[in-house]
Amino acid sequence: MTLKTSSTLGIYDYIIFISTLVFSTLIGIYYGCFGTKQATTKEYLMGGKNMKIIPIAVSVAISHISGSLLIATVSEVYRYGASMWLFIVSYVIMGLLAIFIYLPVFFKVQMTNIYEYLEKRFDKRTRIMAFAIYLLSEIIMFPIMAYAPSLTFAIASGMNPSWSAFVLCLICVFYTSIGGFKTVVWTDFLQFGVIMISLVTLYVIGLNVSGGFSTVWNRALEGERLQVFNFNVDFTARDSFWGYVACGPTVVAVVIVHQTGVQKFLSLPKYRDCVWSVIHTVFSIALIHTFCVFIGLVVYSQYKDCDPLTSHMVSKHDQLFPYFVADIGRRFPGVSGLSLAALCSAALSSMSSNLNALSGVIYKDVVCRFLKEQPSEKKGSDILKIIVLVVGFLCTCLVFLVERIGGVFNISLSVVELTQGPLLGVFSLRILFPKANHKVYHFQCFKKYIIF
Repeated sequence: MTLKTSSTLGIYDYIIFISTLVFSTLIGIYYGCFGTKQATTKEYLMGGKNMKIIPIAVSVAISHISGSLLIATVSEVYRYGASMWLFIVSYVIMGLLAIFIYLPVFFKVQMTNIYEYLEKRFDKRTRIMAFAIYLLSEIIMFPIMAYAPSLTFAIASGMNPSWSAFVLCLICVFYTSIGGFKTVVWTDFLQFGVIMISLVTLYVIGLNVSGGFSTVWNRALEGERLQVFNFNVDFTARDSFWGYVACGPTVVAVVIVHQTGVQKFLSLPKYRDCVWSVIHTVFSIALIHTFCVFIGLVVYSQYKDCDPLTSHMVSKHDQLFPYFVADIGRRFPGVSGLSLAALCSAALSSMSSNLNALSGVIYKDVVCRFLKEQPSEKKGSDILKIIVLVVGFLCTCLVFLVERIGGVFNISLSVVELTQGPLLGVFSLRILFPKANHKVYHFQCFKKYIIF
């Protein structure tokens, strides 16, 4: 079964959608062609270390709320209920751990490349291992981030999702390469506004077509979709409160102990600014996540008696949200375009942040190691731009493989768990156990206790 597509976009939809892409590109052109023109590595990677609290907080938040997560949250709420809202608990725990444990250390050492810190604390092999894991995860996640919003665009426009994802990636690579860090932050700020306007609009219209808040609430109760607080201590249970609490360290790995997060927080001049930025980050993520849960309940109410999957209108649960957007868009001009702009904004923010951060790591860990002399600031900035172009184009070509694999949410979680978990363990070992080092006791010490 393939995704059913038909062109439902009108002139207003295309105007809203294209305007978002154009304004994002113009921000990149402005910072790349005017002012300092990102002429130094410090400017290109850290924004000159004079960024403001709110823009950084919003940028960190939205760069970790990808289009695939928006789609997946709605799908999960539709299938299993509003317990997904408890992910907010994980983000609160993340904020506390960041403020009191991890960020004080990173802010003190002031290293643009967090894996350089591992070499100074452990050894070069640890740094290379961490860099390899990080590189692998980013290459895998980049096309997945782009493919998720393309599902909505495919349903609404009839265009092949892989080709729409390909075009989206090229736009992102272009403005990220020329505009650097400031472009990433300010496009994120713009795209956060687009996402919030879209979510609020979808929720209000969804309530209207579903019969109002009381109807949505009652249908959710009847369908057992409001059983949020399950305090079962069984960690194998899908929707246990304690399971979401246990996700807190995983969220730390994705948001805080991650090159993109550390790089953005270190662009602030004072640690006090970092603390406030983390607080605003948690609030911003919670706001987006809450509205996604509300929309998931609206989608359930709308299709409670006519499941799109059972009726073969969609072939995967990932397509529920795109189908809902297309259904609403037929009756309300401009809604489909706004929703597409929001999903693309979520994808663009994640991809641009990861590209900018990845370029800095590759520059330090690969390029500088093979150069006999350290390049000048101007030359270093040019090299960073080339790295973004090359890596971005290679990752863009991978979008044609995404449609051949399973649900994007499960893939995203698997990649995060397999790659970010070990990295969190390495950094936590260093920070929480100061006496730990890279040495490993010889196997012979324990051989007599092992029976083969």
